[in-house]
Amino acid sequence: MWAVKGNRGYTIAENEKNAYVKDGFDIYKDGKKIATGKGKTVAYEEHEAALKELNALKEEHEAALKELNALKEKPKASKKDAKDGE
Repeated sequence: MWAVKGNRGYTIAENEKNAYVKDGFDIYKDGKKIATGKGKTVAYEEHEAALKELNALKEEHEAALKELNALKEKPKASKKDAKDGE
């Protein structure tokens, strides 16, 4: 198991994992991240980009819901109505 923070990496035992996480180290086992260190922050630019993407997806979702509701509200034409219209 590895504890990694910045350019430092240490081989650790299972019983040391919690102490390293508290100190801000990410923990990896078999090449996969199994724990994230405490005190992590995200750059403001990344946060703003994520918010913009989230808002765009919300707008897209709302538009899709409106379209779906409009399709549901359309009355279905019966076969008889279709023949009468010919």
